[in-house]
Amino acid sequence: MTDKFETGQVLQGKVTGIQPYGAFVALDDETQGLVHISEVTHGYVKDIHDHLAIGDEVNVKVLNVDLENNKVSLSIRATEEAPKKNIKTPKNQAAKQQDDSTGGFNTLKDKLAEWIEQSEEREGTFKK
Repeated sequence: MTDKFETGQVLQGKVTGIQPYGAFVALDDETQGLVHISEVTHGYVKDIHDHLAIGDEVNVKVLNVDLENNKVSLSIRATEEAPKKNIKTPKNQAAKQQDDSTGGFNTLKDKLAEWIEQSEEREGTFKK
């Protein structure tokens, strides 16, 4: 009975089974679809059990309806907003920013002068 569903539809379903490659979701009493592991969430999913459990109610988007084979491909991540990506600073810019500010840490050049001074003071106390 996959003819009730259309690509692009967003539906609510219930997780009925979990396999290493994805989760089966019941769309109604007669129809189940598969959410491939790559469609569970944004980012890498190592173990689907970290994200879903049997009995979970989930929102899914119909990706494909194969009437011939009576299969429905689903996506959970297509119903979620993608996480905002961190804007990465190019490496040469990051190095420039570090040079401009020591961020509360003494630079090696400053510390070297301090270490030499401490060393000379210690030498003076031992020679007496």
